[in-house]
Amino acid sequence: MSLKPKHVNFDESWKRLSATLESVMSGNKMDSNSWNGRFSDIYGLCVAHPEPLCDRLYASTKQFFENRVHEILKRLMQAGEENLLPTYYDYWQEYNQGAEYLHQLYRYLNAHYIKKQKVNEVDMNYGGFMFDANEQMLEIGELALESWKRFVVEPIRHVLVEMLLEQIDRVRRKDGITMSPMIIQGIVLSFVEVERFKSRNPLKYYEDIFEGHLLEMTSQYYYQEALKCVDQCDCRNYVIRALQYMTDENILCKKYLNASSFEKVVHEYQRRLVQDHLQFLHNECRILIQREIREDLSNMYRLLHPLHNGLCILIQEMENHIKQTCLEAIQSLEVENISQQYVESLLLIHTKYSELISSVLNSDSQFVSALDKACAAAINTKPNTRSGVCRAPELLAKYIDCLLRRSFKGMTESETDDKLSSSLRIFKYLNDKDVFSRFHAKLLAKRLIYGLSYSMDAEEGVITHLRQICGYEFTNKMQKMFSDMKINVDLNNKFSASLREGRTPVDLGVNFSMLVLQTGAWPLAQGGLPTFAIPQELEKCVQMFESYYLRNYTGRKLAWIHNFCQCEVKMNYPKSTYFATMGTFPTGILLQFNSASQLSLRELQEATMLPEGELRRQTQMLVDGKLIVSEEASLATTFRVNMEYNNKRMRFKIMSTQKDVAQESEQTLAAIDEDRKLYLQATIVRIMKARRALKHNLLIQEVIAQSQGRFAPSVSHIKKCIETLIDKQYIERTKDSSDEYRYIA
Repeated sequence: MSLKPKHVNFDESWKRLSATLESVMSGNKMDSNSWNGRFSDIYGLCVAHPEPLCDRLYASTKQFFENRVHEILKRLMQAGEENLLPTYYDYWQEYNQGAEYLHQLYRYLNAHYIKKQKVNEVDMNYGGFMFDANEQMLEIGELALESWKRFVVEPIRHVLVEMLLEQIDRVRRKDGITMSPMIIQGIVLSFVEVERFKSRNPLKYYEDIFEGHLLEMTSQYYYQEALKCVDQCDCRNYVIRALQYMTDENILCKKYLNASSFEKVVHEYQRRLVQDHLQFLHNECRILIQREIREDLSNMYRLLHPLHNGLCILIQEMENHIKQTCLEAIQSLEVENISQQYVESLLLIHTKYSELISSVLNSDSQFVSALDKACAAAINTKPNTRSGVCRAPELLAKYIDCLLRRSFKGMTESETDDKLSSSLRIFKYLNDKDVFSRFHAKLLAKRLIYGLSYSMDAEEGVITHLRQICGYEFTNKMQKMFSDMKINVDLNNKFSASLREGRTPVDLGVNFSMLVLQTGAWPLAQGGLPTFAIPQELEKCVQMFESYYLRNYTGRKLAWIHNFCQCEVKMNYPKSTYFATMGTFPTGILLQFNSASQLSLRELQEATMLPEGELRRQTQMLVDGKLIVSEEASLATTFRVNMEYNNKRMRFKIMSTQKDVAQESEQTLAAIDEDRKLYLQATIVRIMKARRALKHNLLIQEVIAQSQGRFAPSVSHIKKCIETLIDKQYIERTKDSSDEYRYIA
């Protein structure tokens, strides 16, 4: 084929071309030679010599389309209303397919002539000149569709839309046999397809002639259905029927409508069935939550979830219900073993509602947040007692202490690890994390000192979890405690070796080991310790170790904390021999009876140097243990060894009383208050040093923000600390404003 321009007989070329157009638009098959020949005819007409025949070709093609659609319209009018929709669908499918083929056939004309003549959208909107939209030159595919829209759709669109809406309404009402979904959707999509070549608002025609009427009909239908359901059903059945409507509507949208209408139709459904009756639905939320019927909860969630703020009442009721459940569980606890009951009951509730939210409420983040808020509120609730102290941190620390002790039996190691991991979920909800830290550190110290931990790996695992939650500073001192214990193993070995391998080997007479602990790392009070005279049996051990330690570690000072020492005492009775583990104080008292069968309280005080109050407490502990017996309750009270002592166990412990534990708890809380004052003062100084000058309210906000990781400080507490720092001349009020502070360098 020659591409050189030449003379072309338009009539002959058009005759061949029109026959091809007719065949293509009728859906007939064509051989490839004829099809390829028409490409040549179109090219020849576009480059004809001496003048291209593009105008005539475009005009003739336009006329062909108009004649074609007029003939189709005539046949549609003859088909009658019963056959209008299927007949329209058949003709549209045939015509639309043909238009696609012809758009490809006319590619050369489209690219080299029509696009150059076509007025672009910028000129149409801002060009400043007048033009007739009907005379606008269109690409061949667009021209074919425009002809269909103007001469087929427009004349019968009211009838078409009315019949389509009637069919859709019958589908909704399940009213008799309806037309094939393929036909209905095909006709609906034809309103979209006729505008597919437009780059701006290609859906406008579809929205104007069909979608607006559809949404109005949908709104009216569901308005009536909602009123009918409210009159006939209770809330539970209303929700079930509304969800069924939603399922049916989703199926209808996918089968019959364009995808762009899905959200709009759903919005109308939600507006009429859900939003208009939101109060009716919200009134049922509390009952649903309290009954915890999973199916009903799931249905209500599915119905309200798509609506903006539709779940707010359900979420609030869920939060209130979980909080109340937690508080009731806490209030019903028995005094015995309260820490285990407290933690495990809360974990049981948390696990229950976590599973409910996961399986019923699709793990919705809003309900997860409500669960967290409810648990935090219940856990941090302060009792209406005189102390007004939240006991959750202390109870959690004691529960973890119970799990980590050797004496805790009945569980495998993996079960214990699981319980430890679960218990730390409670820790995340604590506001007063510093209180937990203090109690946990004290209990950890006792486990390490007395060798009560069942697993050092488990101990370090807990510390690792705490560090991940609160940071390195939170667990720094606890980590040092572990380091001290490892160092002390080596220290004891070296001390024992020095006794054996010296110039003159030394026998201490007792099995003696010690722990050297860092003053700042261990929560052991050194001030206000009771005086105590070390028994002669132990005096040599203490002197030898002090001599060894100070010789090898110069510049250090040892302070003995006797109330944390522990001894194993062998007691030889006429009938049997017993081994009792007890503290140094009761040991010192018992050792006095090696040289006397009966001693008065005054004599014991002179021998042990213990204060009277502490001595009475220790002797009472021995009396309660039936190791000694007393006669009176004054300084003239005499004690003697109970020679008739009998015990089923050969080994046992003499423990401190519950009163002592409660007193220790009160002392810990008092120490925490003092620590908080110092922490807040340090935080204020740090902030002011960085900011130099700051308004009162901003300072309060920053202090609260920086302290939240440890505890929730009250505003009054912060104000007192500010006043203290002003008195100490760390900060001062500015002269210009009474509510602004300045850092004093």
